[in-house]
Amino acid sequence: MERLTIDAEYVAKRIPPRKRDSHKGMNGVVCVIGGSRLYHGAPFFAAMAAMRTGVDLVYLAVPNVIASAVRALSPDLIVFPLPDAKLTRGNVAKLKSWIPDVDTIAIGPGLGYQNEKDIENGVSQLNDKCKSMVLDADALRPPILKVVKVDRAVVTPHAGEFERLFATKLSADLEARVSAVSNAAREHGLTVLLKGPTDVVSDGRRVALNDTHSPSMTVGGTGDVLTGVTSGLLAKGMEAFDAASCAAFLNGSAGAEATQELGLHITASDVVRHIAT
Repeated sequence: MERLTIDAEYVAKRIPPRKRDSHKGMNGVVCVIGGSRLYHGAPFFAAMAAMRTGVDLVYLAVPNVIASAVRALSPDLIVFPLPDAKLTRGNVAKLKSWIPDVDTIAIGPGLGYQNEKDIENGVSQLNDKCKSMVLDADALRPPILKVVKVDRAVVTPHAGEFERLFATKLSADLEARVSAVSNAAREHGLTVLLKGPTDVVSDGRRVALNDTHSPSMTVGGTGDVLTGVTSGLLAKGMEAFDAASCAAFLNGSAGAEATQELGLHITASDVVRHIAT
């Protein structure tokens, strides 16, 4: 299996340049679906991180109960208020009729606990609204593995979510993690980005490792930022493996730069601000 180390040169060669004659939509459109009564920051961080990758539009679908608060955080996002607080069949049906076809749909940030059948239905129904998909957090439930059908799909679990999704216990040993991630990616035909002290990315044929991190990035929300960056890079047309690998590097580098500026007490908002620097 080809094994790669992600660095600045690797990233620079893979992110597509913006054309001088670009018009709105050419650089990608993302829709983030998440949020709940308790969590309004997570989907916002993901959406703003996607914006910072240089996409042209980001739609953000959140429950109506938090829609006004999220909308007030930034005028840069197009916010869809969903009538139900969870990803119900009714919410999914409304989303399918409301949102136009987009390049990437990200599902999961801040959703909170969901009925697995509803998650399965949501992923299944939204496949045909996008060209690529990122699944994170509470969307990482075993039923999604049989219904995600887009050609470019990325899952971004931490260790606990990986074990829940793939029913595979992870070791702290890096080589064992590389093997587990590669096997899961190969078996299910998607790209896995396992978050950790060293991020492990694999599509089953290749594996890449990323060490750009700071211990300050244990702060809540940095994983949601990673979801947004991955979504934005996919929306630009990148292969899933390259998008996930570059996102891991950019997210980690932004966190390290924020830490250098502010010390160990950074926030996810600080990481977002450094994505484009």
